[in-house]
Amino acid sequence: MFREQRVRSALLPTLVVLALLLTSVAATSASAGQATIPSTAEAAGATATPSCSLLLHFHRNDFSNPTKINNKWFPLAPGTKFVLTGHAISEGRLEPHRVVIIVTDLTKVINGVRALVIWERDYSAGQLVESELAFHAQDRHGNVWHFGEYPEDYEDGRFVGAPDTWIAGLAGAKAGILMLAKPRVGTPGYLQGLAPAIEFVDCAKVLKTGLKTCIPGKCYHNVLLIDEWNPLVPEDGHQRKYYARRVGNVRVGFVGGPEHETLVLAKVAHLCAKALAQVREEALKLDRRAYRVSKLYRHTPPAEHTLRARPCR
Repeated sequence: MFREQRVRSALLPTLVVLALLLTSVAATSASAGQATIPSTAEAAGATATPSCSLLLHFHRNDFSNPTKINNKWFPLAPGTKFVLTGHAISEGRLEPHRVVIIVTDLTKVINGVRALVIWERDYSAGQLVESELAFHAQDRHGNVWHFGEYPEDYEDGRFVGAPDTWIAGLAGAKAGILMLAKPRVGTPGYLQGLAPAIEFVDCAKVLKTGLKTCIPGKCYHNVLLIDEWNPLVPEDGHQRKYYARRVGNVRVGFVGGPEHETLVLAKVAHLCAKALAQVREEALKLDRRAYRVSKLYRHTPPAEHTLRARPCR
């Protein structure tokens, strides 16, 4: 969700080493269920920045009903539309920012797991800058996993490519956890996704629970705060996401870094059949175009209409 931080090209050799390390550790410590991703500083023997771990190893058999995502902190029912609005500082300019996220009724098989297709659009100063398909699935324990994404980039309204595409199980990429089934303070930092081929890594940690946060028109109690960061580029700062029970992400903030983004949940809607059918067609257009744009994406089967949204009242 939202545009993740990508590490700089100078760090690619480090990421390749990390990918090899993950493969090696996973092969030798499956029973332990944990593999640590070191920071750049740790690799260099300098002062360490926070690292993250593979708290859970990926097993296809753990996904018995993967597209039913009912995690109480991150529910994703087909037909749900989230609109977040706020501002972002980009290249020294403060600009209005809007993110529109729709849970489609499409699914796609990624790394042997049928994942739910999420369509997300990112607008800056009223212009579309990114249109993305993301793939999420929930395991039988209630953890929500991130299996990859196809993000199209736009400049001045023109499509300029999708270089940051990554798919779990391809080109060394690994799925990560977007939301734990039972997030607790004190849990080690955990991997949200790793794709060495595009220099991408995301880490997260449960920072606080039981918070109160208010957005225009509503206050939420017993809120969960998740800290997200790129351990290889600490100067990019941290993104802070606030989650409300049975709602999901209600606020996004930041700590440090040059490009600050603040968002609040402005609207949650549940699309009826006609509106969701239009969303489905747009998402399928992205899916079809991805096969022309990305060689990696061609290794995945097409998205399919396999789900039904809740009927509108």
